[in-house]
Amino acid sequence: MSKNTICLWFDKDAEDAARFYAEVFPDSRVTAVHSAPSDYPSGKEGDVLTVEFTVAGIPCLGLNGGPMFKHNEAFSFQIATDDQEETDRYWNAIVGNGGQESACGWCKDKWGISWQIIPRALTDALAAGGAEAKRAFDAMMEMGKIDVAAIEAARRG
Repeated sequence: MSKNTICLWFDKDAEDAARFYAEVFPDSRVTAVHSAPSDYPSGKEGDVLTVEFTVAGIPCLGLNGGPMFKHNEAFSFQIATDDQEETDRYWNAIVGNGGQESACGWCKDKWGISWQIIPRALTDALAAGGAEAKRAFDAMMEMGKIDVAAIEAARRG
């Protein structure tokens, strides 16, 4: 196990979430599933308690802790994409699997985890600074899923 691991609290679906992430994102996998050695407040002996997994190279632990805590936008995974096809693929996988769209490249999966699906064209445009960055930023503010062609057009003016 990595020295620094992100722990994500789930009600009871940590394994389902981890397997979904492993199917969708490269450099992602489920590495271990651990059952509870005895009953606990939100489960019984033998229930899946924790799941070790990696999302795009980031080590994570899913904890089936129960319904007490919910995810919010204060934490998100940011996935950099190389083109519109990759942006569409990740966005559609998350939103199309019971998730929901938000604004400016943000969406949530069906477990409530927030994702930023951000094309490199957008980060490059914002890094350029000045009027170019402002035009790209203003265009982004009108979007849900990021439209790479629209960002590039805004960047050019």
